[in-house]
Amino acid sequence: MNPYLLIVLLTSLGLGTALTLSSTHWLLAWLGLEVGTLAILPLMAQRHHPRATEAATKYFIVQATAAATLLFAAFNNAWLQGHSDIQHMSHPLFTSMITLALLLKLGLAPMHTWMPQVIQGVSLNTGLIVSTWQKIAPFILLLQIKQIHPPLLTIIGLASILIGGWGGLNQTQLRKILAYSSIAHLGWILLILQHSTALATYALLIYIFMTSATFITLKKCKATTINMLTTTWTKAPTITLVAPLMLLSLGGLPPLSGFAPKWFILQELTQLNFIPHASIAAMAALLSLSYYLRLSYSITLSLSPNNLPECLQWRVNYPISTPLSSALPAALALTLFLLPLTPSALTLII
Repeated sequence: MNPYLLIVLLTSLGLGTALTLSSTHWLLAWLGLEVGTLAILPLMAQRHHPRATEAATKYFIVQATAAATLLFAAFNNAWLQGHSDIQHMSHPLFTSMITLALLLKLGLAPMHTWMPQVIQGVSLNTGLIVSTWQKIAPFILLLQIKQIHPPLLTIIGLASILIGGWGGLNQTQLRKILAYSSIAHLGWILLILQHSTALATYALLIYIFMTSATFITLKKCKATTINMLTTTWTKAPTITLVAPLMLLSLGGLPPLSGFAPKWFILQELTQLNFIPHASIAAMAALLSLSYYLRLSYSITLSLSPNNLPECLQWRVNYPISTPLSSALPAALALTLFLLPLTPSALTLII
């Protein structure tokens, strides 16, 4: 892609998200969401592959449906209540419709079926943007809605955690596994959103750090399937040492950064006497941990059966410095070593 066009598209992505974050009116928020959607579509279809075109088409249809639902509900609420302020939604029906539209944009269960197919059809760079940056604007809008129906968020949150765990068990494509991982992590965030916005924001930040490190690592190793992970040690031995720790951080094991959000979410739910919710979420986390362990095993303890030792690729000609490779050390550090700084980070967010 032309670098000038790429700069324009990335600037439009940032502009759309900034417009949504700074808006207090539903029309401006909708406009920011649409700017971001239209900016990412050329990035999805840039490979000129049928699967990339299919992914861009599916993403456009899903996002357009969610945007139309959001705009319809916002205008009807303004007609009945006399205002279009995001923080003063009062009609329960239209508030629920807007919430479902935002959850459809996030790709949460049971409206998640588009997410794995879209991530599988795009490149790792675009998949990183869809899995991280495109989640920020809908999440901020959810934070601003004050009259969300609590059982709705609880049911969708638990369903997302369960489906995100079950869906990734039988996958061999790494992009689909990361898509189901995204669904599961966003389910945890949604589960605590109605009780602690600071904790939900912190969990989202940790999720962005961990997912960014994972996508950049896979891009660096040129791996898109589990079988390709078995030759990672011949291409990037240093990354092979830290990649299992990064995956275990995604699974939420101590003393890694991914442990802190899940631990605090379970603690908050227990203190609020939501014992069944915390129990279901904790047991469903084991499903996600199983395929993270599978990936870790493939990286460290497996050798590809399709390649003879003399045919293995021992050197990969990477660029000396790229934006992604420059961001990898920082993303890995935040993914692995942020646990001791958790109290200070929560204090800053609050």
